[in-house]
Amino acid sequence: MSPVLELTHDLIARRSVTPEDAGCLPLIADRLARLGFRIEHLRFGDVDNLWATHGTGGPVLAFLGHTDVVPSGPEEHWATPPFEPTEKGGMLYGRGAADMKGSVAAMVVALERFVAMDPGHAGTVGLLLTSDEEGVALHGVREVVEHFNKTGQRIDHCVVGEPSAKAQLGDLIRVGRRGSLSLTLTVHGIQGHVAYPEKAKNPIHAFAPALAALAAERWDEGNADFPPTSFQVSNINAGTGANNVIPGELIALVNWRFSTASSADGLRARAEAILEARGVDYAAEWHLSGLPFLAAPGGRLRGVVADVCRELCGIDPEQSTGGGTSDGRFIAPMGAEVIELGPVNATIHKVDECVSIADLERLPDLYEAICRRMLT
Repeated sequence: MSPVLELTHDLIARRSVTPEDAGCLPLIADRLARLGFRIEHLRFGDVDNLWATHGTGGPVLAFLGHTDVVPSGPEEHWATPPFEPTEKGGMLYGRGAADMKGSVAAMVVALERFVAMDPGHAGTVGLLLTSDEEGVALHGVREVVEHFNKTGQRIDHCVVGEPSAKAQLGDLIRVGRRGSLSLTLTVHGIQGHVAYPEKAKNPIHAFAPALAALAAERWDEGNADFPPTSFQVSNINAGTGANNVIPGELIALVNWRFSTASSADGLRARAEAILEARGVDYAAEWHLSGLPFLAAPGGRLRGVVADVCRELCGIDPEQSTGGGTSDGRFIAPMGAEVIELGPVNATIHKVDECVSIADLERLPDLYEAICRRMLT
């Protein structure tokens, strides 16, 4: 069994459902410490984080990943137990195989190879891992970056191991991500009997015209790097369960995925103006989980990662800003160039999550090549 496959097996077998790490980080820290990496265990709240570095000075190239996974869902729905790594038909099955214990293992193996071959390399290479990416992400990389800002730790370039590929390793890299702005909207009404609507105020009826306007709004046109901003309602809840009661309150969960063509403050102001213009009595709780970021065309890391995919995977990668958010949103504001490169994402968060064994065994080669080109 190859080193990357063996380590991925070991990581999958650890039931590290967010925010639990289940011993993944100490395992990795011990391996890297033996090669002279400086190890910092950073625990914030109930979250474990690891920052392992080798070398001195700049540039600082960081690899970023997470050891936590989403819940498996009903285990009886899986063909094989989710926390028992299973090889079948050229695939490795298990929760976290693609998102992202396979990438974490590949990063570790790549760093071991790189440092063993070039212990006096230029600059600094680091590995930043957290057990709080799939959850609320308050005490993971977000808080690590706050710590770095206080201590003066810089990151110049960052490779995130999120599963980026569509059909085969190297066919797509993320060169940026949209921002995410969420709203918990409470619409106030007056509860009453459906037969006496004049004595009540139905929040569903009050919200309906505003919702139609919000859904029809063209928030922006996007730009050369990003698609237009999208607006989605993920949940609406109102009512007592009885068909003869007008509810007194409605709660809606809303999200904008926005590009650099819009700002969070601008979206908020426009949304509130739509609500107020339609006379909605509401309370709004806003949450900005990340701003959009982009690795500029011509950036050194962006060029290196694209070249590595062309040369080692035989494919010219699509350079995309699509998808959801990642912990890269916390690193980019440090002034770092952030690129995401990982395995195929077709089964992430699904029952029977899996990764191609062939892709997994090639992934350390890509990460090691990036190290060599950035730090030699």
